Amino acid sequence: MRPPAPLSPPSGLLLLLVFYPLVVVAQASSSKTESGHSTHHGDTDPDRCMRHHFVETITHSIYKCHSNMVLLARCEGHCSHTSRSDPLISFSSVLKQPFKSTCFCCKPHTSKLKAVRLRCAGGSRITATYRYILACNCEECS
Repeated sequence: MRPPAPLSPPSGLLLLLVFYPLVVVAQASSSKTESGHSTHHGDTDPDRCMRHHFVETITHSIYKCHSNMVLLARCEGHCSHTSRSDPLISFSSVLKQPFKSTCFCCKPHTSKLKAVRLRCAGGSRITATYRYILACNCEECS
């Protein structure tokens, strides 16, 4: 009696059947951020709400002062939440605000106070302060 021949399906087909469900599961998974918002793995979108750095010279036009180049940050990008407007019901003929709108904006989530020294004409110096953005978040617009 001959031993049974080993089954050997085409290796490409076997790999596809095993690999494909793993890809679908990985794409559908999501996680929670520290603030409790759900974020999907699609957060690699380069246009999403995030902090952007830029460099600028701060000036005071009245005192003729200027700084060296200063690293600043801003929040920029879109929020994937859906905006909506619901009608408000009134029992009066006057309706000051006929809708309740909900929308989300890319806003600073955390920041810290920073100061920079400006050199003025005549050798004097003044201090300018600003908020340096550490993190951005999609938050309900006010």
